[in-house]
Amino acid sequence: MSDRENHQCDETALRLAVEHLGQGIAVFNQDRCIDVSNDQFQTILDLPPALCEAGTALADIVRHLAARGDFGEGDIDTLTQSRLDEIEQNTSGLLERSGPNGQFLEVRTNRLPNDGLVISYNDISARVSAERALAQVNQSLEKRVQERTKALTHLNNELERARAKADAANLDKTRFLAAASHDLLQPLNAARLYTSTMVERAHGTDLARLAANVDDSLVAVEDIMSALLDISRVDSGAIKPAISIFSLRELLKKVKVEFEPAAAAKNIKLRLVGADASVSTDRRMVARVLQNLVSNAIKYTPEGGAVLVGCRKRGNRIRLDVIDNGIGIDKDQHSLIFTEFSRLEPGARIAQGLGLGLSIVQRFGQALKLDVEVDSVPGRGSRFSIYLPPSAEALPASSPSNAAAQPASSLVGKQVLCVDNEQDILNAMQDLLKGWGCDVRVARSLKEISQNDILEGWVPEIVLMDYHLDQSSGLDAIQWLRQNVGGHLPAVLITADRSAQVQTLAEERNVSLLPKPLKPAALRALMSRLT
Repeated sequence: MSDRENHQCDETALRLAVEHLGQGIAVFNQDRCIDVSNDQFQTILDLPPALCEAGTALADIVRHLAARGDFGEGDIDTLTQSRLDEIEQNTSGLLERSGPNGQFLEVRTNRLPNDGLVISYNDISARVSAERALAQVNQSLEKRVQERTKALTHLNNELERARAKADAANLDKTRFLAAASHDLLQPLNAARLYTSTMVERAHGTDLARLAANVDDSLVAVEDIMSALLDISRVDSGAIKPAISIFSLRELLKKVKVEFEPAAAAKNIKLRLVGADASVSTDRRMVARVLQNLVSNAIKYTPEGGAVLVGCRKRGNRIRLDVIDNGIGIDKDQHSLIFTEFSRLEPGARIAQGLGLGLSIVQRFGQALKLDVEVDSVPGRGSRFSIYLPPSAEALPASSPSNAAAQPASSLVGKQVLCVDNEQDILNAMQDLLKGWGCDVRVARSLKEISQNDILEGWVPEIVLMDYHLDQSSGLDAIQWLRQNVGGHLPAVLITADRSAQVQTLAEERNVSLLPKPLKPAALRALMSRLT
């Protein structure tokens, strides 16, 4: 076979090869004339057949495209030369250009070993459309995300404003309840003192039952007001735990002083046991929890029953228990008893109330991160427990005070000074104390004590002092009296202010504290121990 025939065979084979490719391809020799091209090359560029024949110069093809407007407006010769230069400079490169029919073309130029060129055109319109659609979707999605983010930001801002408004309302509510409770507890305190005097004086008469019913009703009002105030302060965050180290034995002693009279009135044996354990938590809040648990135990234990308050070590914690042999609670109702205003039928028949005591126990336990546990069997009694963290360091050993060591004494003849800025309370307190056989003198302020020469030839053995006086605080008044009478003067601060600050100040000044409304039995027990 001759060289010419061999060349024709090679050319035929090359043409067959490029025809089967999906791209438009043209092979140009070193003179930049077509050696071979496929039908796709003509179709994609929409060229006349004469421009696709072998021997056609690349410059002619480019000039045709420039004249047609494929490269934009301008001088045809300039556009043609610019495109030819671009082709020569971008060999082995990739370009994207618009086709004659608005399609998008991917143009690749590759230089051959013999300095020829292979130019391929690929219609990428579908890919560009997909990319544009994807970009549009992304843009739409981004816009939606921005809109949603803006909406969420607006909602969060609204929620934050609502939360701030609710917090402010809670604080306002707490302040209102604190102020209202003080104003309401003042006359309630006087009423309880009067009714206690009535109960004592009416003993054995036809008025005894009526006086006792009035006193019970006032006790119920007192419990409800105290519970509502505590719940409001916890929910609003007004109560903040103040962690300190304290002795559980001292806490139990105070519980005995406060609740022994109520237990004795029902012929209930109140027993307190436990080791000298020191714990690290908020003493005031734990004391409030214990008060509620002991009050409930006495309230729901029948006459002649028993209540045990004690502590024991359980693992690395100390469990404080209040155990009674009262009515008990069904296991499936244990969760209900910690809900506000939830009272089980057996308990509702025994005692009045709104069922707030255990709700306070749960709230205080949550605020202190302490576990509260209940174990109860109907007809056999209940055990309520709170788990306390032991102190890493023990309290220094202290000898019991003389007041604590002395047995309860008679109050007959005891010289008692009572100071309160409410005349009704003074009158009621005077009647109550005189009924106990006390030698009572009363005053509304330190100024009145001085003006009336109340201390002239008369030295009080104990002072009962209101905290909120018109011209000074009760603690400052006690300090003044101790400077004039003697630093040993026993004192009891009586107040409707249940804040930790007042309690801490009283403890620092060695002053006992009783809350209003005053429980006469607790007052009598405390006075007996202090004198």
